[in-house]
Amino acid sequence: MIDVHALVDVPDPADRARRAGGLIDEHQSAILELSRVRREALEDMLSKGMTQVQIAEKIGMTRARVGQLLSSGPRPERIFLGTGPLTVALGGKRESEKPKVAVSAEMLAAYECVSELARTMNLKTQSEVVPPPGMVKLNRPNLVVVGSPRILPFVEQVLESDENLGFANDEDGWYLVNKLTGEEFRSPINSGKSADYAYIGRLPRPDGRGSFLYLAGIHGPGTHGAAHYLEKNLEKLYREVKTRRFSLIVRYTFDAKTAELESVEPVTPLYKHEGVS
Repeated sequence: MIDVHALVDVPDPADRARRAGGLIDEHQSAILELSRVRREALEDMLSKGMTQVQIAEKIGMTRARVGQLLSSGPRPERIFLGTGPLTVALGGKRESEKPKVAVSAEMLAAYECVSELARTMNLKTQSEVVPPPGMVKLNRPNLVVVGSPRILPFVEQVLESDENLGFANDEDGWYLVNKLTGEEFRSPINSGKSADYAYIGRLPRPDGRGSFLYLAGIHGPGTHGAAHYLEKNLEKLYREVKTRRFSLIVRYTFDAKTAELESVEPVTPLYKHEGVS
């Protein structure tokens, strides 16, 4: 419960404005999440065969109000991304003989995909470029990490918790592997083709207090393809795994001249990491 009277009594008006603004933002996020939970509950009742009239009688609303709530407010799959403003951490590289840290065009395109998807879910985003050696801070909520273990080596250690899929490397470079079947996915880009593979998953935070969403291609185009897949399949992914941990590998093909998407399809099952959230 907010003690408004205590806030009113803060003598410094600038401090009072800052505190009030922070509380407004905090409670708006909570209201949005509660609205999402309510809409999902209504949709669950519909999926079980109840009519809007029956739902209205059950929860003490008018049928018109139930219909309104089912067609407005945050979509249930919003929580797949987060419950508040997202931080999208992008792996950066130091340009040769230059102090500036840069991200690739494909990485920026991936960020734009995630940002636009978040906007449709009433979520704000901010980007964060992680400089070499790639020590990204993982212990925070509402986090999306973008970039391969090649530029974010700390994530490679977290990937070891995935018993199904992961990255590996040898003298021929980095590749993805299905640990259960032994199947390897080496990037067609290495052979001059306009295609790449990417990992999409939800991984555990090192502090054990949550998880983060992870998107990474073997090369830059694959990372862009992972973001495309998320953008086009968010509702389906949420139906299958909710907010639990999972992983899959997708294959992304693109036009060599324009870099535009041609297709992005899964090449492994969607593995649910059972027993963990």
